[in-house]
Amino acid sequence: MIQVEVPTVGESISEVQIGQWLKAEGDFVESGEDLVEIETEKASVQIPAPASGILQGIQKQQEEFALVGEVIAQIDPNGAPSGGGSTNEQSAAPATSSASPSAPAPAAPASNTPSPAKVGGSHSGGGGIVMPAARRILDEHGINAQDVPATGPGGRLLKEDVVAFIRNPPQKQAPPPAPAPPQPAATAIAAPAPPAPGGGSFGSLMTEQAPHRGEEVKPMSMLRRTIASRLVEAQQTAALLTTFNEIDMQPTMEMRSQYKDLFAEKHGVKLGFMSFFAKAAVEALRKFPAVNAEIRDGNIVYRHYQDIGIAIGGGKGLVVPILRNVERMNFADIERSISDYAKEAGENRLQPEDLMGGTFTISNGGIYGSLLSTPIVNPPQSGILGLHSIQKRPIAVNDEVVIRPMMYIALTYDHRIVDGREAVGFLKTIKDVIEEPARLFLEL
Repeated sequence: MIQVEVPTVGESISEVQIGQWLKAEGDFVESGEDLVEIETEKASVQIPAPASGILQGIQKQQEEFALVGEVIAQIDPNGAPSGGGSTNEQSAAPATSSASPSAPAPAAPASNTPSPAKVGGSHSGGGGIVMPAARRILDEHGINAQDVPATGPGGRLLKEDVVAFIRNPPQKQAPPPAPAPPQPAATAIAAPAPPAPGGGSFGSLMTEQAPHRGEEVKPMSMLRRTIASRLVEAQQTAALLTTFNEIDMQPTMEMRSQYKDLFAEKHGVKLGFMSFFAKAAVEALRKFPAVNAEIRDGNIVYRHYQDIGIAIGGGKGLVVPILRNVERMNFADIERSISDYAKEAGENRLQPEDLMGGTFTISNGGIYGSLLSTPIVNPPQSGILGLHSIQKRPIAVNDEVVIRPMMYIALTYDHRIVDGREAVGFLKTIKDVIEEPARLFLEL
């Protein structure tokens, strides 16, 4: 047997959480094929098969924790693909063919009760595969796997499928009412009982089904635990303060609308607003280097480079991959990097090194509809820029009221090293650049 161990996935990481098993017990796997997804405190990582063979002996199920170097499964290198039937079916075939043709095989006893699905990679009666986490919930609630629609790859029945089935069970059709027996002609029909005083129906209230008050307990993921501890650390150690401004987005929107087709044709990527704000942030960080600095061992460390983290919604939640040396990147480089990171985040394929470091962060809550917020600094950084939704509002331009697409922006900063004057000047620089995007090319 070949052991499948939790690999070293990053410096200082000693524990991981098991995510989804991509293969089930009894499946044949090729060497290098992804077996299971594990979640670290920084990102999700796939563990490949160390050799070809049959996956056996899964030791850790979904959402359970394992140490680096711990054995979580085994692979039998002597196993081979089934080729269409199970091993039991193949071994039973010669015995059946050697039986006397004159003696018919006994018929299997009929049963109205479907056989339950087997655990960990065996097929259910509907042809799907029941994952171990789903099997546990099925057993706890006495549900047959054949009754639950499977949405996993290859017809796998996932834990999420069972939970959704429990929360929204299919409505069973009531049998048609039996015909009432004929009443004798002389039998009087009883009058309906008078309604209760107050006009209410006590019967309907007493028989009404109680509201659903179930609870579900799930362990906090490694990523969420890290986010929680970092946010609490920021609140407890930094003197956080937020200042605001607003931007007239019309000039940047007009420039983007004018050149987006040519940009996409030349660079093969869409021109978004984030590249404008990333380049504007570089200019602001150069003018106010304290926002790009950090406190380290009682000293203030000023960086002469800009590694900007871009908050992206991924499969496991919000992640912040880092764009390295944004001061050297052009618009196409920024948009291409963000697009690649967004794709990897959606597939949970970001690597820990993609999320490490960073001197400043930009978070765009506007894509989710946020009008105004106060983002929290990611320590040891000293600042984070929050972007919000664009809304048309009346503003005064040249003593006239006009309707313009406006955006609120917010800078949360560590007041220990960033003064209010610097924070206000930082946002004013962002505002000036976005409202006159030609500054980015003229280096004004």
